[in-house]
Amino acid sequence: MKRTAAQLADGREIIYFDHDDAPARELHDPRRLDPVSTASQMRHDPVLDEWVMLASHRQNRTYRPATNDCPLCPSRGGRQTEIPSPDYDVAVFENRFPSLSMHASGGATPDLPPLVDSAPAVGRCEVVCFTSDHDAAFATLKPEHARLVVDAWADRTAALAALPGVAQVFCFENRGAAIGVTLEHPHGQIYAYPFVTPRTRQMLGNAVAHASRTGRNLFADVLAGERATGARVVASSSLWTAFVPAAARWPVEVHLYPHRQVPDIPSLTEDERDDFVHLYLNVLGRLDALYDQPLPYVAAWHQAPSGPGREQAYLHLQVTSIQRSADKLKYLAGSEAAMGAFVTDVLPEDVAKRLRDATS
Repeated sequence: MKRTAAQLADGREIIYFDHDDAPARELHDPRRLDPVSTASQMRHDPVLDEWVMLASHRQNRTYRPATNDCPLCPSRGGRQTEIPSPDYDVAVFENRFPSLSMHASGGATPDLPPLVDSAPAVGRCEVVCFTSDHDAAFATLKPEHARLVVDAWADRTAALAALPGVAQVFCFENRGAAIGVTLEHPHGQIYAYPFVTPRTRQMLGNAVAHASRTGRNLFADVLAGERATGARVVASSSLWTAFVPAAARWPVEVHLYPHRQVPDIPSLTEDERDDFVHLYLNVLGRLDALYDQPLPYVAAWHQAPSGPGREQAYLHLQVTSIQRSADKLKYLAGSEAAMGAFVTDVLPEDVAKRLRDATS
């Protein structure tokens, strides 16, 4: 893998991840850009004990541009984009409209009640362009190209986790207009949070309690149970298993676990990365075949925090979709949105069988 770093016109970093035989990339960005906003702040909700990020400048971010105005395509024909080179394999750059910034100043804070703390939203947000092909998707990538994306995730996870103040690194992909995606070019994002996220805190708290009771790892036991029954397994390989969890919340939900407990993507071996790519592409093909159309989804990597909790963490990928039928979406209404209590319209076992039967 070739790794080439440069700076965009406003000082943001861009990194090209290319196959070894790729040509040199264009590093100069000739655009004139306004400075990136540093007004991101966060406020602590004392009732839920959660941090909320405030980034009002994101209201002005690019919204569903025409294909010929896509900012994630290469710079060609005199049109300059976020990626100066006329071609690339995988490109990662700092978000122009970040929710988190290493230079965050916090912005204005009006009178807040005594129980509500505020702080600059220090961290980093990056965009991961999976390919220069605007009409592609992760599911259509060749295995060797998808492996390059995995290596880019690993590189960025290690680098971002080492930044001062970063507590957790989150790699994810939002796919499809139904999910709220504003740029159609195949891409994902990475957030480097200054706090451990609520979902991770809850999972690791439960893992600690499980270990105290049983002496075993919670996630490993969940994986072993699903592999033993097989009722909800969608696909498996020598080193990974993909399954629909028994208490799935979403109409379509698949978790991919390595058979070996590791805390994060950088900890995966070469063989585990290769094996993941083949299984993940298989699963994505099945998801798109489910309704014979591209499935909108969120693909979320659950990685260990940078500090305490790594000993119980277990890397896994969670893919969820709000598509409950070919022409219907699952909306989070009263019970889910207000109470966090999910009601699902489908049985996980039925979803798993339909995915097993789908042609990937």
